Amino acid sequence: MKRMKAVFVEEGTKRLFIGETDQPAMGDDELLIDVKATALNRADLLQKRGLYPPPAGASPILGLEMAGVVSAVGKAVTGWKEGDRVCALLPGGGYAERVVIPAQMAMPIPENLSFEEAAAIPEVFLTAYLNLFWLGGLQSGQTVLIHAGASGVGTAAIQLAREAGARVIVTAGSEAKRQTCLELGADLAIDYRTGPFADRVKEATAGRGVPLILDLVGASYWEQNLDCLADQGKMILIGTMGGGKVPNVNLGLLLARRLHIIGSALRTRSVQDKIALTQEFAPFALPRFADGRLKPVIDSVYDWQEVNEAHARMEGNQNTGKIVLRISR
Repeated sequence: MKRMKAVFVEEGTKRLFIGETDQPAMGDDELLIDVKATALNRADLLQKRGLYPPPAGASPILGLEMAGVVSAVGKAVTGWKEGDRVCALLPGGGYAERVVIPAQMAMPIPENLSFEEAAAIPEVFLTAYLNLFWLGGLQSGQTVLIHAGASGVGTAAIQLAREAGARVIVTAGSEAKRQTCLELGADLAIDYRTGPFADRVKEATAGRGVPLILDLVGASYWEQNLDCLADQGKMILIGTMGGGKVPNVNLGLLLARRLHIIGSALRTRSVQDKIALTQEFAPFALPRFADGRLKPVIDSVYDWQEVNEAHARMEGNQNTGKIVLRISR
């Protein structure tokens, strides 16, 4: 069995270190990829602390996305060859020198993008696409409220909603982050620290509220989110940065206003779901990445020897956009 380097979690301290493990075995319908870059996600922070175990059968190594070069092609695979540049979503394993992926989940990297830029695409853009369109049903002319607008998912969702012809309202916590959101296409960027964001949303929508909210915050925004929703509106919960338990929930309000509250997680979806999502997303998004209408928003790039410093930056909520780890050049 061939060996490779990968990032592991030290028990007790939860510090990350680079060690050795077996290279994953490739199946007939799969590709073996030499990883050039991966990117951080908040799920990595939770998994490191033992709070978000990987799905059954997935690699226990951190990392939910990667960009790299095809180094071997399964016997049943067509359309790919050794040397192709690809990026893809992963159930785990991105913080490593090599990964194996279903061939149908690979996306070609546009020529104008580096490996570091491509590594910043799969998890956040596919998450945003899933929740805006598959679950949220966002249509041209509608308004969406996106919380944590300067996060990786937030910056992706702003761009996708803009490209779909929607109006975008975001919340963010600093002038620099709000400015980034506006530059990406948000119509209104609200500083959640200066007072209730619900008042600003209601004012911006002439009192109607919004048909769709993407919420990465959770409990601390619950009441304001319900106030922001239009009748029959959808709130899609994709994170709990502000807590996971809401006391004294008024279920009658949900009934009276026919509200939809949807919990969403991409990582635990089936491989077939992820293949279908990737193959719908790719023809929409890749031409837009190639001509610049869409762009990965990168906060910083760290060598994977600096993985603990990269995690500290995300843990401190200092990043705007994605934090990327360079695995090899």
